[in-house]
Amino acid sequence: MSGKTELINAGFQNPQRAEKLLKALEPASFPAHWLPGKIGKTPDPDACLLHLVRLWETVGQKRDHAEILLRICADEDSADRLFALLGYSSFLSDLLISHPALLRVFIPGAYPDLNPDADRERRAVKEALRAAEHERRSETLRLHYWSRVMQVAAYDLTAPDPCAAVSQVCGSLSALAEATLAEALDIAAEEFSDLPRVKPALIALGKTGARELNYSSDVDLIAVVHEGDGDLPEARIIRCATEILGKMTQIVCGPGSVPGLWELDFGLRPEGKDGALVRTLSSYLTYYRRWAQGWEFQALLKARPIAGDTRLGREFVRGLQPLVWNAAERDSFVEETRAMRERVENLVPSSEEERQLKLGKGGLRDVEFTVQLLQLVHGRTDLDLRSANTWEAIAALAEKGYISRAHGEELAQSYRFFRVLEHRIQLRRFRRTHLVPRDPAELARIGRSIERGRFSDPVQLENYRRDLRRKVRKLHMALYYRPLLPEMAKLSKDDVSLDPQAARQRLAAIGYRDPQQALAHISALGTGISRTAAIQRQILPVMMGWFGSGPEPDQGLKAFRILSEKMGGTSWYMRTLRDSGSTAKRLARLLSESKYIARELPALPESISWLGDDRLLVPRTAEEMRVELNSLLSRRTSPAQIVLAGRYLRRKELLRTALAQALNLTDTSGAQRAIANAADMAVQAGVKAAIAQTEEECAREIGVRFAVIAMGRYGGRELTYSSDADVLFVYRGEGGNEARDGQDALRCAQNFMRLLQSPGEEPALEVDANLRPEGRNGALARSVAGYRDYYLRWCDTWERQALLRARFCAGDSDVGKEFLDLIDPVRYPREALSVSAIRDVRMLKLRMEKERLPRGPAAADHLKLGPGGLSDTEWTVQLLQLRHAARIPALRTVGTADALREAERAGLLGARETEILREAWMSASRLRDLNILATGSFVDSKVNLLLRDPRELACVASMLGFSKRRKHDVIEHHLHKARLARQITERIFYGDTRQPR
Repeated sequence: MSGKTELINAGFQNPQRAEKLLKALEPASFPAHWLPGKIGKTPDPDACLLHLVRLWETVGQKRDHAEILLRICADEDSADRLFALLGYSSFLSDLLISHPALLRVFIPGAYPDLNPDADRERRAVKEALRAAEHERRSETLRLHYWSRVMQVAAYDLTAPDPCAAVSQVCGSLSALAEATLAEALDIAAEEFSDLPRVKPALIALGKTGARELNYSSDVDLIAVVHEGDGDLPEARIIRCATEILGKMTQIVCGPGSVPGLWELDFGLRPEGKDGALVRTLSSYLTYYRRWAQGWEFQALLKARPIAGDTRLGREFVRGLQPLVWNAAERDSFVEETRAMRERVENLVPSSEEERQLKLGKGGLRDVEFTVQLLQLVHGRTDLDLRSANTWEAIAALAEKGYISRAHGEELAQSYRFFRVLEHRIQLRRFRRTHLVPRDPAELARIGRSIERGRFSDPVQLENYRRDLRRKVRKLHMALYYRPLLPEMAKLSKDDVSLDPQAARQRLAAIGYRDPQQALAHISALGTGISRTAAIQRQILPVMMGWFGSGPEPDQGLKAFRILSEKMGGTSWYMRTLRDSGSTAKRLARLLSESKYIARELPALPESISWLGDDRLLVPRTAEEMRVELNSLLSRRTSPAQIVLAGRYLRRKELLRTALAQALNLTDTSGAQRAIANAADMAVQAGVKAAIAQTEEECAREIGVRFAVIAMGRYGGRELTYSSDADVLFVYRGEGGNEARDGQDALRCAQNFMRLLQSPGEEPALEVDANLRPEGRNGALARSVAGYRDYYLRWCDTWERQALLRARFCAGDSDVGKEFLDLIDPVRYPREALSVSAIRDVRMLKLRMEKERLPRGPAAADHLKLGPGGLSDTEWTVQLLQLRHAARIPALRTVGTADALREAERAGLLGARETEILREAWMSASRLRDLNILATGSFVDSKVNLLLRDPRELACVASMLGFSKRRKHDVIEHHLHKARLARQITERIFYGDTRQPR
């Protein structure tokens, strides 16, 4: 009949076998001139030809069946439908071969147009059953079902655009299932014909309720029965109805000569599989009013009566409508709905996630959950949104402005394609699966069945699917996790009709705690005819989504309004937000997470431009800061201007560091160094301003060389955003008048503190000089000789310990070096630390833990003084320094992390001990930083305690990369590290040998 070349060109993979099979068809008088080409148009020509031969072998012995097949093949359109089926669905082909009488559905003229009409299907089912023998009604019902499925599949497989036809296909399958179930229920209830009230009403949920059934779906149902009375007790009604449902199930999916149709799933009923299979209407209403969870109302959105007592079914749906459409007002409805979606995603095995068409990220469920959440919130007041069908709901959401028309089209297009792909995966073998196959040959077959020219290459099909998957995920995140703004932000004025109430409900759907206030902010931002207002309206929908995905969307939106009003009509600000790839998104995240950043940004708006370039966010080195400081000071002469320059630079670098830390562009050590370097700039400017102020007051040059020594956490370069600067003031007199030199140095110190701490346009830097000899009772500034005399004669152990962190930070470097040289023998004593000195250090720490820990909060919650907190690691390290730094020069470092590393190298700490102490110390340090960023507060209860307020904790968790539902892991992770660190402190610092090493 044809050569191998022709067969290869027609698409046959095995031309040798095809030649043999075609010869087997020669006695059948098929139209030989077009048969190979006709078969070659099918998704799988080899399978089509094989199935055709098998079919001919079956029908060839029966003249009427053979004539039907030849008649079908003689008609081009009918042959196309039959061959498409034989060339794709092995299940339906086998069914047709085993039941050749089903060929009649392909007879020219017998093929009806698709029309998802359940009433018409019901009439067709009754007509098919009218001539059936009583005992064969189940078989006849199933055969009729499969015959109609064949017609639907043939239409589907030959449709010019399967994506355009998919809603009709789903509707036809749903109508067919509805009619089949109704007839099966009638058959099952025949023996109870004298008790019509026991016949339940069947309520369809899921895809059946939405008229979106697949080829191989389960059918989600709920069964409702009448209330009992004196003549017919409720218990008997329920018992009879349960029996009817059991018989109905056997009819449609029990064992038989004809394959079952679908599984009947009653799992969405109250209490799931543990609940009663059948309930009365009042029982259902009681349950849903009292105990139902949010997801159950989401499922009920698709409820519709399809069989049985239709009046009772309508009463059921009518009674549930108020509950369904007010479900969004339930406490934590949005959070619970989102959490459920996350749980569904987490159920997908990682090995299947990328191929999971239904449950995976960017799959069918992303579209459905997005649409349903918007329906449930907005449908409370907008009746046009109350549709069970996903395509209808998407169209309504777009038409009414709840989503943009572009987003609506993207959702609908992606959903159509995914549903077609889902149908193709299931249609081949009628298995209920949603996994995209890996086999390239299978993918090529699927692709040819969708669009032969475009998707015959499986790579093209997969690329398109993945592209749609990314788009759907992006839209899901944009619509499901962020507020839906008034469509006036995107549409032309003629297309916009903004109702404030609807907008408030939109914001409530996405998780804003005060939608009304949020609406006021949005209105204020988007109102006006200026170019700035126009760009605001363009970017607000996206910004709102990013705010909504953050821990505190209300806070973020409010801060954004304040910032935008501060910027006014500044053109670059809006252009940056509109055109930058990351600025707007980062800004929304930061404003939602950090009250500190939200407060500081408006005062330094230029920092917004940093958000688009990581290089501008990385904390600058001390040398880079010093270059800028010198540039600033070169243009300033008065003491007030000089110190403000330093304070300005400090504020600027604190904000840069905060941005970088919140965005995880720097680690805790980097942030600490940057904050300390910024403090150094302020202190250096403060020294210059203080000397100038003192000379101005004295009307002469002063005769002292003045230096500032950093102490405490400032000395160790371990500051946080709220830290003050512990300092010592030291000088060397050169005026020849010791008393006047002392007065000049004192005045310099006093002016330094006043200039840095006084209120002004730039934030003050609190200065603490209480670590000086004799504390507050001692001289504020001392000469080098004065310090030497004091430390050699009266220095206590705690003062030696405090000097471990001393470093020069500003002023005369020679004086600073002279001071450090004189204290080195004091802080690194050559003689072994005495037992009493060690005891003094330990007792001081115990007293500090007892007296300075605040009452009320758990001690473990204190990040600084609690067990395993900062002080445990720092005091442990400092005790090792006091005891060993004289003989181990590497230990002579002011930083805790550096000292830990050197202690390990020296063998004073084991590697595991060092790691535990470092992790606990870093954890506490980072949490203190993030506490400030999250709350914007410098009070001790916010800085030094683990945050227990859920909203504040969520902000910290977000900056640490934890999801909202895992925010409490922040606390648990830190407490675990702290417990381990405390054990090491007990052993190393307190000498408790009972602690395991």
